[in-house]
Amino acid sequence: MSEKSRFTVTADWVEKQLGAPEFRIVDAAWYLPAQGRNGAVEYAEGHIPGAVFFDQDAIADHSTGLPHTIPSPEVFAEAVGKLGIRETDTIVIYDGPGFFTAPRVWWLFRTMGADRVFLLEGGLDGWKKAGRPLEVDLPEPAPVTFTPRYAAERVTFIEGMRGIVAEGRIQIADARSAGRFTAKDPEPRAGLRGGHMPGARNVPVTSLSEGGVLKDLGTLRQLFADAGIDLSRPVVTTCGSGITAAAITFALHSLGHEDNTLFDGSWTEWASTADTPVVTGEA
Repeated sequence: MSEKSRFTVTADWVEKQLGAPEFRIVDAAWYLPAQGRNGAVEYAEGHIPGAVFFDQDAIADHSTGLPHTIPSPEVFAEAVGKLGIRETDTIVIYDGPGFFTAPRVWWLFRTMGADRVFLLEGGLDGWKKAGRPLEVDLPEPAPVTFTPRYAAERVTFIEGMRGIVAEGRIQIADARSAGRFTAKDPEPRAGLRGGHMPGARNVPVTSLSEGGVLKDLGTLRQLFADAGIDLSRPVVTTCGSGITAAAITFALHSLGHEDNTLFDGSWTEWASTADTPVVTGEA
């Protein structure tokens, strides 16, 4: 029997928990413009009963000039407290496809001190396909206190990333598509340089799951090995803007790899900074 991540839960299990005390479900859907989907609109049109919507662009640090960067612990705590979520709750995160942007919010909750955080296998698309219940009423949760315990060691910022690239000691895993990684395909943000950081390895987010479900652990180990990632060494994850990098982070933690951080500014910050080195072609 294939071994699954300890951080994923099935739709059957979630449906049985709906309405239970200290059980919270969070819609974390976010999409690139090219995908032609809008997470907030889809949430309003029908979501899992009791789910609250986590707006990844709103619950962010707006002082950086970068998209959806990690908020301060105080800002995060205030926002999710208003959503009725405590750090001690059992929290299930989902997105539309199942394994795309939900890992980012899983990572945020865990970085801010929540321990019982999981992803819904198959996402909302799978939930709908199975004919499971939906609601359109917007929940009005009673505000609660979320007490953050910020794990700063899980986050890498631009100056730290400069050192990582210069030293070459920590492995870099990039979740963007192969075309964007090599600069064969343009970046979706106009004017942004193409390519990747020196020494980076490509682990496309789309390679980590199938049908909205994270691949089994044996397959993930082989996938990382094929990408040139040594799971006995530290890793920093990156992507276009810090969202899908968390999918690699999720896969790493599922494999028991704890020595990893996420580069929050990711390629948007790196490639828009004039003096950062960029290489093109295969790693």
